[in-house]
Parts: sequence; structure tokens; C-alpha cells
Amino acid sequence: MANIVMFAILAVVILGSAVMCVTTKRIMRAATFMLFVLFGVAGLYFLLDYTYLGAAQISVYAGGVTMIYVFAIQLVSKRTLQGMVEKIKCSRAIGAAVLAVVGLATVAFVFLKNELICRAADVVDAEVPMRTIGQALVGSEKYQYVLPFEFISIFLLACIIGALVVSRKVKED
Repeated sequence: MANIVMFAILAVVILGSAVMCVTTKRIMRAATFMLFVLFGVAGLYFLLDYTYLGAAQISVYAGGVTMIYVFAIQLVSKRTLQGMVEKIKCSRAIGAAVLAVVGLATVAFVFLKNELICRAADVVDAEVPMRTIGQALVGSEKYQYVLPFEFISIFLLACIIGALVVSRKVKED
């Protein structure tokens, strides 16, 4: 019962912070709400007794990635950030809502067609050893994640270099 209550609290924190992250008009608040989302996901890992994944979530994502975003935000000048308030048109909001409902319906259809919900109930009872999770995270074979992780790290490095190039002031002669 305590696990269900903790899951409900973490779910509310994650969903609320995610909604606030994408709806706030201040970029530093959005980064802060994203940090809360990442801490909430780490809390879910700890709730499942995956302490390694929880610690990795906090150190890599909540610590590292959020700090990269904050530093990138600070590199951009205040003049650039002040003019970034965008007016949302009603037609665009309705289009986005329709697209979200179509996406949700597609995902629900795929889940029901492939009976993934029934299979998930069977998988919940099976415990996955930490060794298997660790090998999946650092392995290079099929369905293992070291190669995508390296691609993402190279992509983030390219984003940082791009932000530095964009933020560099051009000296006039």
C-alpha cells in the first residue's frame, strides 16, 4: 500500500512538473521544473529498488544535463531571451490538441491490438536481476544501449559547441 501511495505522489510530481515545464514562459523556471521531473523519475527507480539506475538518473540527467541547459541558457544574452515570448494562436492550440489526441489514440490502438497491457501484467510479477539491467545498459549487442548512449553524448557535445559558437560575440573592426 505504501508503494502505491509513493507512486501516486511521484506520478503527480512528475506530471505536474512536466506540464509546468512546457507551459511556463520563463526559461529558468522551465529548467527547474525539468529538474523536478528528472528527480521524480529517479524516485521511481528507487521505489523499484533499482538504486544504480536511480543514482545514475540523478548524477547524469538531473545533475549533468540540467546543468548543461542552465549554462547554455546563461550563455545566451538577456536581450535574446527578453524577446522570446510567443503568442499562442487559438488555431495552433486546437491543432496541437487534435494531434495529441490522435497520437494517444494511435498508441492505445497499438497497445490493445498487440495485447501489451495483458503481457505487462505478467511481466510485473517477474523480477529482473540487476546484472541483466547493467549488461543491457553497457552492452553493445542487439537491444543493448551503449551505442545509442554514445550517439546522444556526441549530439549533446555538438549542441554545446553550437551554443558556444552562437553566443560568441563578433568583434567589429
